[in-house]
Amino acid sequence: MNITGEFIAFFGLALVAIIGGVLLLNLTKVVHMVVALIFTFVSIAGIYVLLSAEFVAAVQILIYSGAITIIMLFGIMLTKHDDEGETTTGKWRKVLLFLGIVGFAGAVYYGIYDFNVVQVPTDLHVDNTMKIGEALYSKWVIPFELTSVLLLVALVGAIILAKKDEKEGDKE
Repeated sequence: MNITGEFIAFFGLALVAIIGGVLLLNLTKVVHMVVALIFTFVSIAGIYVLLSAEFVAAVQILIYSGAITIIMLFGIMLTKHDDEGETTTGKWRKVLLFLGIVGFAGAVYYGIYDFNVVQVPTDLHVDNTMKIGEALYSKWVIPFELTSVLLLVALVGAIILAKKDEKEGDKE
């Protein structure tokens, strides 16, 4: 096996993503969980860069690491979260969870070890963002606009629900 710098970078980023996911599941404070989630999102963006998908990596950092994480933090701060009601899990559950993860990793490794992929020559590094923009605004313009309308309707609905909750809170 030939170990290259790209392999080492991928291994490091994948390790950070896995550690972030495990910490997300095992930490008890919600803000710490969000920080672990940020590590996972940023490392996945690094993997996208290794795959020559710079636009997707930038979107990953802007949307997930930035916007989604901020929305999660606002949701945590605006709700009354009670940390005292949480129970700790037993050792057997952790051992079974670890065995399940190792079994899943073994199954994935076994499944892709001798998987032959036909290599097709392509221009990966040439105008990625321009090609995405052309496809998005020519072939996929109707679904793109429908998605924006759906998001606008969801935003207006959330505002209406928040206003309704405020008025009900004032009546009490």
